[in-house]
Amino acid sequence: MLGACATWSLITGTLHDGRPEGVLLAVLAVAAGYATGRICGALLPVAAPCAGALAGLGLALAVPGLVPGPQFAAPLGHAGATAAVLTLSAGAACCAARAASAPALRLALGALAVAVAVAAAVLGSALGLVCCGAVLLVSLAAGRVRRRGAAVAGLAVAAAGVAGLAWAVAARVLPDGLALSAEGQLTRHRIELWRDALRLAHRNTGLGVGPGRFVEFSPAAAQSLQPDGKPHSALLQQAAEQGLTGVLLLAAAYGWLLHALWRTARPTPVALTAGAALTAVAAIAAVGNALSFTAVTVGVGLLAGTATARPLAEEPGPSGAEPRSRAAP
Repeated sequence: MLGACATWSLITGTLHDGRPEGVLLAVLAVAAGYATGRICGALLPVAAPCAGALAGLGLALAVPGLVPGPQFAAPLGHAGATAAVLTLSAGAACCAARAASAPALRLALGALAVAVAVAAAVLGSALGLVCCGAVLLVSLAAGRVRRRGAAVAGLAVAAAGVAGLAWAVAARVLPDGLALSAEGQLTRHRIELWRDALRLAHRNTGLGVGPGRFVEFSPAAAQSLQPDGKPHSALLQQAAEQGLTGVLLLAAAYGWLLHALWRTARPTPVALTAGAALTAVAAIAAVGNALSFTAVTVGVGLLAGTATARPLAEEPGPSGAEPRSRAAP
C-alpha cells in the first residue's frame, strides 16, 4: 500500500513536473517507523510503547518548532503537529498500560498517559488535550469490548465524518450558522486554502496539479505572510495535487492500518487504543498539516507497528486472567 502511494506520487510528479520528495519522505518515515515498531513490539511489548510515549512527550516539550503559539511565532500547522505528537504519546502510554501485567506498572503507565494530557493543557494545545482525553476514554472502555470489529468500524466512521466535514466547509454546503462557527475555529485563511484546493481538485480530477505545486495555483497561499505551499488538509492536498486516485490511496492506507489492528494477535484493548490514537491523528490531519512533520509520520508508523507486533512471549488476555498469544478479531 505504501509502495502504491509512493509510485503514484512519482507518476503525477513526472507528468506535471511536480516535487514528490515530501510524499516520498512521509512514506519512508511511516514504513521505517512501522518496521521498527514491529521489531521492538515483538521484543519489548511494554517497554517499547512506553519509550515511544516518553520520546513523544519530550519532543513536544523540547522542540520549539512543535510548540503552538501566535502565528508570528509558529507558522500555520505547527499546533496540529504538536497535538498529533501528544496524541500518539498518549496512545503509546495507554497501549503499554494495557499490555502490562503488574497492577503497579499499569497504574504508572496510566499516570504517564494522564501526564501527556496535562502537558497538552500546559502547552496550550486545546486540540491535543481533547484528543488525548478521547484516547484515554477509549482505552478505559476498550476492556469491556469483546469483539473489536464493530469498534474498528466506528473508528473508520469517525475519521470519515471529520473528512466529510472538511469537504463540506470547503464546498460551502454547511448552513450559515455552522459555516460561521467553523470559520471562527479554523480561521478564514485556512478555509480559503481549502477552497482553492477543492477548485483545483475539480479542475484536475484525474491526476491533480502535481505534488508540491499547490502554491503555484492558490491565490490564498500566495497571499500568506508565511507561505508553506500546503492547503493544511491531507485530504484536500491529495485531491488537489494527486487527484482522486491520490485520495483513494490515502484512504486505503488508513483503512489498511485499521485492518491490521482488527487482525492483530494483540489483546483487543491494545488494538482499540492504538486505533483511537491513529484515528485522532487522521482527524487532525484532515483539518491541518500534521502529516507534513516527520515526527508525526514516524510516530504513526511506530504506534501501528507496536500495536500489530506479535510478542515473542505470551501476553495476558483483556481480563489479565489467562495467557494470550493470539486474539480472534
